[in-house]
Amino acid sequence: MMNYTFASATILLVLITDPVGNIPVFANALKHVAPERRARVILREIVIAFFLLLTFMFVGEGFLKVMNLSELSLQIGGGVILFLIALRMVFPPAAVLEAEIFEEPLIVPLAIPAIAGPSALATVLLLVSQQPERRLDWIAALCVTMLISAVVLVSAERIQRLIGSRLVVAVERLMGLVLVSVAIEMMLRGVKTFALQVMGR
Repeated sequence: MMNYTFASATILLVLITDPVGNIPVFANALKHVAPERRARVILREIVIAFFLLLTFMFVGEGFLKVMNLSELSLQIGGGVILFLIALRMVFPPAAVLEAEIFEEPLIVPLAIPAIAGPSALATVLLLVSQQPERRLDWIAALCVTMLISAVVLVSAERIQRLIGSRLVVAVERLMGLVLVSVAIEMMLRGVKTFALQVMGR
């Protein structure tokens, strides 16, 4: 079992929600939204994503029981999902086809899956299922993560002008590299726990 602290859980959630990597996604989705409304739309989508992830924190254990899933399978499965997403961050596709959005986006694709995607949902489930007594810490970590996402995404245009698109891509790939290491560690710990359980039978 991986024991997270408030700081490590916050860093993990920030890496997974990937506000820097979401800058181009939000820019494309908000292209046809009036500039004066963009900040309001971004904050609304972040609030929706926050409440969805918060809901998973509270219903996570019940969900695992209903689906007859173990914490171990969630840990290994979550590690696999993180690894695949991290690889896309480090080695983005040569060409990404994004649908042109002419209306103001609502929930999809910004709140879901850009912020509250499968990896983020799996991570909050994993945090709560492994250490349910620290639920308040995980809620606080989620609040900090959403605050960071809000600051980065509302300031996205200024960030791009200030540091340039190339540096944004470089930061995205660095975050992906860290997330690859986290995903591999998660899978290795899961496999080790499974091996110990098999040997103990």
